[in-house]
Amino acid sequence: MNIHEYQAKEIFKTYGIPTPRGIVANTPEEAVQNAKELGGNLWVVKAQIHAGGRGLGGGVKLAKSLDEVKKLADEILGMTLVTHQTGPEGKLVQKVYIEEGADIKDELYLGITLDRAKEMPVIMASTEGGMEIEKVAEESPEKIIKVAVDPTIGFQAFHGRELVFRLGILDKEEQKKFINFAKLLFDVYMDKDGEMIEINPLIKTGSGDFIALDAKMGFDDSAIGRHHELEEMRDLSEEDPDEREASRHGLSYISLDGEIGCMVNGAGLAMGTMDTINYMGGSPANFLDVGGKANAITVAKGFEIILKNPNVKAIFVNIFGGIVRCDRIAEGILEATKKVDVHVPVIVRLDGTNAEEAAQILKNANISNVIAATDLADGAKKAVEAAEQA
Repeated sequence: MNIHEYQAKEIFKTYGIPTPRGIVANTPEEAVQNAKELGGNLWVVKAQIHAGGRGLGGGVKLAKSLDEVKKLADEILGMTLVTHQTGPEGKLVQKVYIEEGADIKDELYLGITLDRAKEMPVIMASTEGGMEIEKVAEESPEKIIKVAVDPTIGFQAFHGRELVFRLGILDKEEQKKFINFAKLLFDVYMDKDGEMIEINPLIKTGSGDFIALDAKMGFDDSAIGRHHELEEMRDLSEEDPDEREASRHGLSYISLDGEIGCMVNGAGLAMGTMDTINYMGGSPANFLDVGGKANAITVAKGFEIILKNPNVKAIFVNIFGGIVRCDRIAEGILEATKKVDVHVPVIVRLDGTNAEEAAQILKNANISNVIAATDLADGAKKAVEAAEQA
């Protein structure tokens, strides 16, 4: 689950992490009122969407008068903001954050995420703040500092010293401030079951203070149940409606931009299926894990969600029956053909528990666009061929 910048900064404030003052607005008139409340003669109008790169997309602009605040808020509210993280379809801006201007002497990048190879959180920092960190990672990976933190001991002084020395922060007072900032951020990450925190840019002011000028946070969905304060921050309008619907039915679904729909049980098999489709020259249209408790109803719902995507030209059902029985999947496929217009070829590979019974169910149904596959490679090849012919 992701939250907006203004919400992340609310969390930061409760931990004593410095941020500029700001107030969220839903209308240009509210934006002006917020600017008046903040005072001063310099404000930043920021689009609030669940994506980075807002500045490059025209979603973050500087205002030097109240008239400019209203004008910029009016331009940004209601716009479809396209960034490198939204995809070409972009995201509709429904809120803006009016923030006081800041004294920027230097810009850094600071983030925390999980390093699955090391099996521990890793703090990432760079002197290239304000730039697309993905571009920095690709073109100048040596400029991104990574410090892994064992969660059994937590953030220690030596972690902080490694960060400041490698960033080239030499002033003793600035070192203390940065180390304290990083420690507080790590506390947020651990306490809130974070998946990712990014501050880009983290600014250093003329007085040597470090302030989070931006804030991006994502959390482990599985842990939201023990963080009701985070659940209340959820903005459903920012989430894919098909992904939300799938979640309500116990399905893990992520929309992609390919042409072959995938229905698989188990995340590992799903990833292997998608890789094999790519290897065969195709492109997956989604990730869909029906899980270990799949039944005819959930499988039918899976077909319904997959077929909402107009780009889908074939569906590859790849199920290894361990916990979930293959005959249940077969019944689900038949149920789907009754409830949904399954107008594309469906390639089916079922193996494991009750696979023979499942094969017989599908054979007796005599559905013309259901194609049997013997194994993963055979199924992926047939799915790619079917999509090409379509």
